[in-house]
Amino acid sequence: MAKKKSGLGRGLGALIEEAKPTIEAFKGVDEIEVDKIVPNPYQPRTVFNAEALEELSLSISKIGVVQPITVRAIDNGDNFELISGERRWRATKMLGVKTIPAYVREADTQGMLEMAIVENIQREDLDAIEVAISFQQLIDECKLTQEGLSERVGKKRATVTNFLRLLKLPPEIQLGIREKQVSMGHAKAIMGLDEVTTQLMIFEQILKYDFSVRKTEDIVRELKEGSSEQAKQKSKVKKSTEYDALKENLSNFFNTKVDLKVNDKGKGKIIIPFKSNDDLGKIIAILDQLDS
Repeated sequence: MAKKKSGLGRGLGALIEEAKPTIEAFKGVDEIEVDKIVPNPYQPRTVFNAEALEELSLSISKIGVVQPITVRAIDNGDNFELISGERRWRATKMLGVKTIPAYVREADTQGMLEMAIVENIQREDLDAIEVAISFQQLIDECKLTQEGLSERVGKKRATVTNFLRLLKLPPEIQLGIREKQVSMGHAKAIMGLDEVTTQLMIFEQILKYDFSVRKTEDIVRELKEGSSEQAKQKSKVKKSTEYDALKENLSNFFNTKVDLKVNDKGKGKIIIPFKSNDDLGKIIAILDQLDS
């Protein structure tokens, strides 16, 4: 069982301001048996760099664990589940050390999820996809809105939205972000495109030609402007075809070649030519029949 060491720790309490009423304050720093600790199922970080763990393990072997991990008791207090500090726990386990200093908190599942994610997203070594997945977890598991989430994690609403949009990108691009082949800036530019095939095409060009974020933004802007211009041209062709058909119908109706002129704003005029007063009389007679 845990042996009480000393002192009070604030740790995550300061970050999340007592996230839920069911989460009690830290009761102190305990020495917890390493083998009685299990990983956090809500851990945002899914990849642990082996070399970095070796370096951390070496540091711990020399000076010990400077910052205690955070856990909650499970199985009636017989075991513990990590809330934060998995790298420190893994590095300590690699050394074969039997115990590790830990803050023990009482937290329900939602409280643990919030603490784990809020603590982890403050770290700079999480990749953007891991952060995005963490945000989505908080929304799904804790029933938060994007606005509520932005308040909880201390980030602007637009920032939260941009991270969540990453999860809508094709898997190939998400993997590229995780492997640091492209940056968050590249991803934001790509997200400006609607077609998946075009997104993937730009992604492949970034990898092939090592495009900067600015270059990528320029390419995306040109593609969008070209697409917009193409749509306008298609619209003009469609309207022109419709107007031609209308002119032909009017010409047949009045038995003379009718001209139709329309500007870009949709304004225009219909010209019905006549060669004599008799022709004009016939046109007037036709119009009178329409009015009767």
